[in-house]
Amino acid sequence: MYSFLINHISIFFTISLIITHSSSTTIHSQNQDHKHPHVWHKFNKLINAKKGNRIEGIVDLKRYFHHFGYYHHVFPSYNLTETPFTNVFDDHLERVVTRYQKTFGLPSTGALDPSTLSLIMSPRCGVPDHKIINLKNTNKRPSSSLHETRHYLYFPGQPRWTREIPINLSYAFSREDMINYLSMQDIKGAFQRSFLKWASIIPVNFYETMDYDIADIKIGFYSGDHGDGEAFDGVLGVLAHAFSPENGRFHLDADETWAVDFDTQGSKLAIDLESVALHEIGHLLGLAHSTTEESVMYPSLKPREKKSKLRFDDIEGVQNLYGTNPNFSLGSLLESETSSSIQCIDHLRSTLLHKFASFVLISIICLCL
Repeated sequence: MYSFLINHISIFFTISLIITHSSSTTIHSQNQDHKHPHVWHKFNKLINAKKGNRIEGIVDLKRYFHHFGYYHHVFPSYNLTETPFTNVFDDHLERVVTRYQKTFGLPSTGALDPSTLSLIMSPRCGVPDHKIINLKNTNKRPSSSLHETRHYLYFPGQPRWTREIPINLSYAFSREDMINYLSMQDIKGAFQRSFLKWASIIPVNFYETMDYDIADIKIGFYSGDHGDGEAFDGVLGVLAHAFSPENGRFHLDADETWAVDFDTQGSKLAIDLESVALHEIGHLLGLAHSTTEESVMYPSLKPREKKSKLRFDDIEGVQNLYGTNPNFSLGSLLESETSSSIQCIDHLRSTLLHKFASFVLISIICLCL
């Protein structure tokens, strides 16, 4: 028995060090998370609010809906100067909430039920939801039909990059407006993977240039008001925003905790950089927000959530604008998704077996001491 302990003492200390490191990382993350409260956490007190209620904070919710376009969509002639917002849950707000619920497939109660409030409080893209038109309102037909139900949407006028096919677009990173806790290699890697995913389905190529001033797409991290009229609002509010073609501006909120690997970033507030990059590139290409939750172009993304695969709506929507990459096939997409699912299952099985083996080893050592 003692020989067993001697032979495995190094494993015991290794496991102890791992547990200690994990604990310290968790404590650090919790301290960091405590310092930066959720910017929309204040809406918690509005749970189950409905028409007729007067609650402190409703005025902020009205500003939220105004920012994301819902007042303009429901009341095109609404004048904020003539009718300033108050803390009364009025008829206007009920109609706005109902419209929001219908947009995202929630029960149309007109009240702030838990599911509605949960979505409202989710971190999201800063591009408004109202500046969109559906394909059915245009005379253009899709280049391919991946499925019958369409949820992809466009900006008014269906703007796109109007260049000769295949299109070549350059991108560059701001030298001054970056974050310093991720390496440039990791940041560039996340963006490169995201650009390649879009390029694999449409005849558009993306390449990096060091000349920021002439780049078609300009990428940077900013805090608060940064001069484009779309100020960032702090942690876990608006994550990023990008402009429709052919503007090319792509801004990310520097106050977020950006991550390229959740295994090395323990913060509960961590946001996956590649998922956000993939989404915002969709805007740069001309896609607006999708109402399909699985879609990359869905406006919300929870902390520690990954959306790094283009879905059918994303693909069909962008191919309607640019056509299809000659090397793309629906079969290869399905094969890739099936392979990824198998890899995820294998990874989960391997992780569980490793944790179980570690648990058994620690239990044996504890019983022998």
